[in-house]
Amino acid sequence: MNRQMRKILAVGLLAAGAGLAQGAVAGEELAVKFTLDWKFQGPTAPFILAAERGYYAEEGIDVTIDQGQGSAGAVNRVASGTYDMGFADINALIEYNSQNQDKQIKSVMMLYDAPPFSLFSLKSTGITGPDDLAGRTLGAPVFDASYKLFPAFASATGIDADAVERSNMDPALREAMLVRGDVDFISGHYFSSFLDLKSKGVSPDDMVIMLYSDFGLDFYGNSVIASPEMVAKHPDKVAGFVRATLKGVKDVLADPAAGVAAVKKIDPLIDDDLELERLQLAIDTNILTDHVKAEGIGDVEMDRLSRSIGQVAQSYGLEATPSAEEIFTSEFLPAKEDRMVAQ
Repeated sequence: MNRQMRKILAVGLLAAGAGLAQGAVAGEELAVKFTLDWKFQGPTAPFILAAERGYYAEEGIDVTIDQGQGSAGAVNRVASGTYDMGFADINALIEYNSQNQDKQIKSVMMLYDAPPFSLFSLKSTGITGPDDLAGRTLGAPVFDASYKLFPAFASATGIDADAVERSNMDPALREAMLVRGDVDFISGHYFSSFLDLKSKGVSPDDMVIMLYSDFGLDFYGNSVIASPEMVAKHPDKVAGFVRATLKGVKDVLADPAAGVAAVKKIDPLIDDDLELERLQLAIDTNILTDHVKAEGIGDVEMDRLSRSIGQVAQSYGLEATPSAEEIFTSEFLPAKEDRMVAQ
């Protein structure tokens, strides 16, 4: 058994064991395969903690959780039927639904009310803001969401995206290439690039950070998605998965360290302090926004989503622009009072 399978089995056993302790009947459980967008890290804690504490099992769900290789990959995994549900950037879902209108996937719960999309540079480059990016080189993996949405950032800030050179590399090389001076600025998830640069000896005072959300871009971030078959055949389990996940989110907001401890049980090699900082950055920047504090976790503003879909369509050059209703549904969310968070 390889290491990844041991991780998947561990999550399934934690959920099943807790469920049996709650009196769940194994024959009533539905096996659900869930894919993350990336590795087991601090921000994935809500799902891992919900599994460990038996919240999925209480809903009659025998969940297995697998790490991913990017949001586009997570969407494709769910689209192919290999996975029933997943955690993915909603903008990757917009692109997929535009190109596959006969088999669209729905987002059923928003977690990152504010997106983690960002650009990073160093003060030594002389870059201070968007106006300094023309004629410079942007480095990122070709599938990076911030990289793919850079044309929308350029449009919003009045710069010519074609005046920026591009350099693509493996994710593990991105921050190192910026530090070495091989590229002038990089794109990436804020809570990842910030910590990766710090780990390479870069002081936060030496970083130039441009969050897309600070420049008038209305994007949402990562959400829970469900396959058409899952929605059609098991709507009660989709709603149960959302309820269980919301419990996990609330537990992590109340005790982030407990969330990281749960993740470490799945991947003992993670750095506790690093992942706790990464999780806290995600909470402060992406999850616990003013909108979430006022309206609760999980839902979206459909007008805002419509605007963001338009920005994605322009940035990606989509031939068909999905409607907000084709991307997100609130039908599986519990009542607002059940989605409110302690402040």
